[in-house]
Amino acid sequence: MRLRSNILKLCLLATGLAGVVAEYTLSTLATYFLGDSVFQFTMIVSIMLFSMGLGSRVSRFVKGDLLWAFVYIELGLSLTCSFVSILTYMSAAYSGYAGWVIYSLSVLVGGLVGMEIPIVIRLNDRFEELKVNVSAVMEKDYYGSLLGGVFFAFVGLPHLGLTYTPFILGSVNLLVAMTLLWSLWEKIEKEGRLRLGSASLGVATLIIFGAFNAKTITNHGEERRYKDHVVFSEQTPYQRIVMTESKDGFWLFINGNQQLSSLDEERYHEPLVHPALTLVGNPSEVLVFGGGDGCAVREILKYPSVKEVTVVDLDPAMTDLAKEHPLLSNLNGGALEDPRVKVKNVDGFTFLEKDKGYYDAVIIDLPDPKTVELGRLYSYEFYRMCANRMRPHGVVITQAGSPYYATEAFDCINKTMTEAGFSTAKLHNQVLTLGEWGWVLGTKKGSEKELLLRLRKLDFSNVKTQWINGEAMTLMTSFGKDIFRQEKEVGVNRIHDPILYRYYANGRWDMY
Repeated sequence: MRLRSNILKLCLLATGLAGVVAEYTLSTLATYFLGDSVFQFTMIVSIMLFSMGLGSRVSRFVKGDLLWAFVYIELGLSLTCSFVSILTYMSAAYSGYAGWVIYSLSVLVGGLVGMEIPIVIRLNDRFEELKVNVSAVMEKDYYGSLLGGVFFAFVGLPHLGLTYTPFILGSVNLLVAMTLLWSLWEKIEKEGRLRLGSASLGVATLIIFGAFNAKTITNHGEERRYKDHVVFSEQTPYQRIVMTESKDGFWLFINGNQQLSSLDEERYHEPLVHPALTLVGNPSEVLVFGGGDGCAVREILKYPSVKEVTVVDLDPAMTDLAKEHPLLSNLNGGALEDPRVKVKNVDGFTFLEKDKGYYDAVIIDLPDPKTVELGRLYSYEFYRMCANRMRPHGVVITQAGSPYYATEAFDCINKTMTEAGFSTAKLHNQVLTLGEWGWVLGTKKGSEKELLLRLRKLDFSNVKTQWINGEAMTLMTSFGKDIFRQEKEVGVNRIHDPILYRYYANGRWDMY
């Protein structure tokens, strides 16, 4: 009797682990495909908890052999959890929107998990008195949740990725079902053994087939989504990196968003680097945030006066890719391998809090501020720390998204830099594969009017460029009339008031 009770509790420990990892997996998938990590994690977890409540309510209608019901629930969870990533990737590839699948799976998984606990309590009722039974069952489920969180953070996401972690979840639920069957095999009639055994074997076969073909199916889904051949894909602890290639060139995507195209990346990287460094005159030390693809560094190294470039990019997988993958390393000219370049794989905000160096130029080449986490690196506090690390003649420039598609976000970045003490100038350029794109440049001295005049007089004849020249600077600094006049003035993006990501989300991206 005691053995059966302990087996039931051990099963619940395992399913508690699998349940919480399923929550995190679906939340991460939602962030990757739908954006806004805070919103997606909040909604997925809330929906799953609500669905667990519904599952608990439904469990009261389960009658007959509770053991059979519990085994079938575990088999259902095993199958559902195993294929969450594959179903999401395929729905995104063929429908263009994965939200319905992600949220439907959240409801289904939450409902099945919610049915487990009441049924286990009813099964264990014959072995322990009520107060011990309920506390012991809940205890094991909560302990399993902690183990699940540790597993996802330290093993699942960083080492198995979103492709294979779900199959580990499915295997845990399958193991629970098979453990119960083994412990009670002799007490199950022959017909029941055949049914439960066949169902378990069928689920195990599907999981094994899915696990062996997951990479192929995921790549097919991504190729459908990106329209080109996927030559590299990796889910790191921080982001999903994908590279695709066609006969015309290759593209780099992070979390589904284009970072560069070899067709026209110079129209992005030259405006990012050359106005700032030419304005400085003879830059010696340059600090780069992001820029893990190495292309901005390639442009910086064209200045003979540069002695040291510090690249701060959180994800070592990105900087390793820029060094090792022939497509990227050929494009950036091996820039990250240059002895003048130091790569720091740390958080940019944390780096600035501890750094004691001083720089002639700060180049901020980060992904768009579509999440609260990224918004920290576009905040008043971040720009103030940048100013503290810049020499008096120093220049800072940040990519600022699209002044056309996300006007409020663009203006918010400009206002935040101004609030941080910089005189600013807004720049823009038509990058063919990105659309109308923008940057904000800032200096610690002079007025904004003086800065604009200096920019329009820049001479790039001493540096080898593919696109940018003096005429381009006149066009880049000219915006014409404000055709997208704001109904109300934008605010300043601060750590305690992260408004930028909301401006970004409210952009005119349907026009993109």
